Amino acid sequence: MRRLSSMTSALRVLALCMALSACVTINVYFPAAAAEKAADRIIDDIWGSQPAPSMPEHTSSLQPAAQPVPVALAALVLHALVPAAQAQSADLNVSTPAIRQLTAAMEARHGQLKKYYDSGAVGLSNDGLIALRDQNLVPLPERTAVRKLVTDENADRNNLYREIAGANGQPQWEGDIRATFAQRWVSRAAAGWYIQDAAGGWRQK
Repeated sequence: MRRLSSMTSALRVLALCMALSACVTINVYFPAAAAEKAADRIIDDIWGSQPAPSMPEHTSSLQPAAQPVPVALAALVLHALVPAAQAQSADLNVSTPAIRQLTAAMEARHGQLKKYYDSGAVGLSNDGLIALRDQNLVPLPERTAVRKLVTDENADRNNLYREIAGANGQPQWEGDIRATFAQRWVSRAAAGWYIQDAAGGWRQK
């Protein structure tokens, strides 16, 4: 009798899922993990590979609790009828000609900027860009050239974020792409470089 009741409940859930599937709206969520992976790949291309901080491995002996038959069946049906939006964007497209051109320009420019990162004259700002933090650390004859390097770098970074969002058919992701890069630039910066915090202050990594 109990088995019959479970089967009846499962059939009801199945019927409900099928009835609702036609009116389900799929929201394409920003794929944060894929964006971080793409950002790291681009930053490594521009800066060269930096040793990444090791992340502790979390293991658990807990096994997922068994789900009642109706709930498990409903999950399977919904998965079949409404694929996860994240699965549609498992990897971001960062290989368009425009993106490759921007990355190549930034890689070439990094050879000129690196000594100013190292000296602390230029720092990584909190909006995914860079800033001339202390021009007094730049020899006077070089200051105009450094300002132009910073301006050109920021223009390319802004274009890069916009191009990545557009290349993936989601221009509304530009802000999320920028925020992701802002975090990953800091994460992959060399020790001793200056980083701007959320309040606008500067600190050395």
